[in-house]
Amino acid sequence: MNQFNRSVMQPWTTRISLMQQSVLMGIVRGPDGVPKYHPVKPILRWYRRCLLLSAIDGVILTNPTDPGGGSFTGPSYERIDSEDPPWQDCMDALFDKFMQHMDEMPIHYWLHMTHAIEIMGYKHDNPDIAWWWRRCYVRMVEAMHVWPERETQLDRRLGDTLEGWKARSDRAITK
Repeated sequence: MNQFNRSVMQPWTTRISLMQQSVLMGIVRGPDGVPKYHPVKPILRWYRRCLLLSAIDGVILTNPTDPGGGSFTGPSYERIDSEDPPWQDCMDALFDKFMQHMDEMPIHYWLHMTHAIEIMGYKHDNPDIAWWWRRCYVRMVEAMHVWPERETQLDRRLGDTLEGWKARSDRAITK
């Protein structure tokens, strides 16, 4: 295969709508104005690993601790030995810390991140990864005191139709 005839996004993303793919890409860079070691950073490194191929070697990184990935898709934390708790437990602790600092996040970015994590939770092709992100999505919306969207609602809202998107938006911003 020609090295320039490929995508940095993992293959599972080709099976979702273009609108959903766009939302996934929208948070990859991270929020402006947060410190380098803010609790959002390990969450974003894991998010990038779940979405992107490692640009260094073109592989899919399937857990948040494997070495590699450079600083952009690098490990979220260092695994000490095989006796460490499962990655889900360690990432839950990191997500707790992120949630404790949610008020430091720009609200516009927070909303995009919530939607991107929702898509990851419903659409990722690895059930363990999808389940972890789905739980994070529920936590984020419940922290805002709103109800989670069902997958069918997500697919209608971001299903590559203007009508579906407008139906779930405010009239003042959909003109």
